[in-house]
Amino acid sequence: MSVASLATAHRLLLQAVDALGEAAGLSSDAELVSVLTLCEGVTRRLDRVTVDALAALERRGVFAERGYTSVSAALSDLLGWERFEARRRVVVAEQVTSRVGLDGTPLPARLPATATVFAAGRASLRHVEVIARVLGSDAAERLSPEQWAGAEEQLAGKAELYTPRELHEWGAALVEALDQDGEEPDDRPAAGVNELHLTRLPSGGGKIKGRFDDAAMFDAIAAVVDAKARPLTGDDDRPPAQRQAEALADVCGYVLDHAPSAMLPECGGRRPHLTVLVRLEDLQNRARAACLDFGGTVSPESLRMLCCDAAVVPVVLGGQGQPLDVGRITRTIPDGLRRAVAARDRGCAHPGCGRPASWCEVHHIREWENGGPTRLDNLVMLCRVHHRQIHSTDWVVRIRDGLPEFIPPRWIDPEQHPRRRALPHLSDA
Repeated sequence: MSVASLATAHRLLLQAVDALGEAAGLSSDAELVSVLTLCEGVTRRLDRVTVDALAALERRGVFAERGYTSVSAALSDLLGWERFEARRRVVVAEQVTSRVGLDGTPLPARLPATATVFAAGRASLRHVEVIARVLGSDAAERLSPEQWAGAEEQLAGKAELYTPRELHEWGAALVEALDQDGEEPDDRPAAGVNELHLTRLPSGGGKIKGRFDDAAMFDAIAAVVDAKARPLTGDDDRPPAQRQAEALADVCGYVLDHAPSAMLPECGGRRPHLTVLVRLEDLQNRARAACLDFGGTVSPESLRMLCCDAAVVPVVLGGQGQPLDVGRITRTIPDGLRRAVAARDRGCAHPGCGRPASWCEVHHIREWENGGPTRLDNLVMLCRVHHRQIHSTDWVVRIRDGLPEFIPPRWIDPEQHPRRRALPHLSDA
């Protein structure tokens, strides 16, 4: 489709939507109900166009060429979708569009019957996602190809009749009935589960949920909490759950305040030690290579990320590679400055992210290795995903009016309007 054809299609679509909006304002009750069904049908057809375009872009590697390793991340930046919305469309594109084999041979869609009903507007994005999930289960994988294809046809046929939740329940029951033999018996003892989930709440605070099948691990935790959770006095009427929660916080706070630094790994974006190796004859030319404490080759992109926020040890090498001088460790971001960046950005500063400061790293806007100053007006807090994005794509970050803002590439926003993360604590400013 040419640019002119695309512009014409856009104009006609807007005219149709405007006409539909005007009709809705003058319609009877029955006609308004018809407007709803009509809008849903059009939305599904547009979703099909979106999915086809996404599949074509993915096949051509357009997002990868622009530095994105995740299609969902590219769609989130381009269209303002939440990640789950972007992932849903990526899944649908993988399931209902034709494919190309490694040898260039055209292949049908993974879910051909579902692709048919989706193209006809009889199934929504969510229906397709549900069918893909049901047929991707372990039980579905044990079906014969014929059974699997038959189940897919039946699921596609029910999409028009059931809500996505009902379709999932019905489909799971269908697959379970077809998988008569079930899983192969396993005489090995079940593996123990030891897990702890920490969830931050938007209003502040958070939730902790855990399970420890290892009795020794659980007893170690329970013994400490129990010792600290005893009533302080005879008048201590706190419920047991409250006393235990406060006891756990007290114990963790004590460890942070009093434990030797060797006992606790550094976190909150603390980076690996970076050893900068400089040949003596190249010292004046700022030639450098880096190796981590555990060895390995570091790509230029990774090296730039590490240099943003690392503990640096300069080592000067002679002509035969022998160390001539080993400097003292210097951290590129002092602790006090890190806290100031965290207080300003409240976690990853990239718009729409929201990862907390403990998951983030501090990025030098003007690169540290190129002489960028380690000052608040040259630093921004980024999670690992967006830190990598800044180093590998055409996104630009800058500080304006004391706050970070991000300039998207032209292919995302031709006008390159600056974007900022919403910061509720500054809403009254």
